Amino acid sequence: MSLHERADAAIEARRQDLVSLSRTVHANPEMGYEEFISSAATSAAAEAAGFTVERGIANRPTAFRATAGSGSLRIALCAEFDALPDVGHACGHNIIAASSVGAAIGLAAVADDLDLEVILLGTPSEEGGGGKIDLINAGYFDDVHAAMMIHPWPTERLEATCLAVDHFDVTYTGKDAHASAAPWEGRNALDAVTVANVAIALLRQQLPPGDQIHGIIAEGGSAANIIPARTVARFMCRSVTAERLAALRTRVNACFTAGALATGCEVTIEDLGHQFSHMVSDRDLLAHYRREAESLGRRFDLDDEGAPLPTISTDMANVSLVVPSIHPLLRIETHGAVNHQPEFTAACITPSADTAIVDGARALARTAIDAATDEPLRARLLARVSS
Repeated sequence: MSLHERADAAIEARRQDLVSLSRTVHANPEMGYEEFISSAATSAAAEAAGFTVERGIANRPTAFRATAGSGSLRIALCAEFDALPDVGHACGHNIIAASSVGAAIGLAAVADDLDLEVILLGTPSEEGGGGKIDLINAGYFDDVHAAMMIHPWPTERLEATCLAVDHFDVTYTGKDAHASAAPWEGRNALDAVTVANVAIALLRQQLPPGDQIHGIIAEGGSAANIIPARTVARFMCRSVTAERLAALRTRVNACFTAGALATGCEVTIEDLGHQFSHMVSDRDLLAHYRREAESLGRRFDLDDEGAPLPTISTDMANVSLVVPSIHPLLRIETHGAVNHQPEFTAACITPSADTAIVDGARALARTAIDAATDEPLRARLLARVSS
């Protein structure tokens, strides 16, 4: 058999295990850095396939590194497994975890023939915290030559527009009072949020394309007849580059200051997790991925038509700035639902989703094989990092 066929066969032999892993992760939605069941199941699947597993890396209990082979070219597959509040796995991280494990298994079957080391990284808290950035900072990408993953989506796309993003809490502190008997004695922290939201809404009309602001009120008071002395709003800002994001934050922070000034409240802004960057896909790796995905029956008509790219944010973008990387979007049947909807959650444990696990694993493993056998590309990847 060819190298591709051997990788395919290794993945196919574990098909039921991979689907079972996906279902386990999906049935146990856990928030970022608390994915204890999902991380254990994902790392156990790799260990059962013969990988050497190191758990709790980068001082993160749910992060892990699993390795097979000892070659000079080191390729990493990134497994995500955190969920979203309320809607669970509405971004399909169960599919990501299983497909990355599958790709690692397929690649390990041919690692010795290709002088490869296969690295499966369990990367927690993609939905805000930034586990991959923790791993970058701890040096776990320092000796990696290429990094890959797929992401389930309602359509087939080679890549998305990944905006730089940061997450932060805004807390207003005022003074409570009886809302009827003595409202003048209070300083209304909810009014401060209202002023800030109005200022942000007006700011939006003059933002350049690619700049985005969105948020919620996490705490808005305790009773209607009490002037609220404390409110907390959770916000995200996005832009096309980290530099543009910094400029946007300056303007948005001024809106929050305006809320405090107008109401006599105090304001504090606390950044949450890491800032995600914009993404730069490796064009050669992406070309190999396209060819291999098409060989499995996947089509990229929207890319060929020049349809606008989906807009997302991910900590895989930070990886792409230090390691040649790809993050293609793999179609599952959603019947019109989009990511972060409960209907998408349901779509992530269907036969279409199960097929995507195997197709994603095969496409990624084949892409890595192509990279290892494409001499100019292999030389370029190896030149980045000394063996």
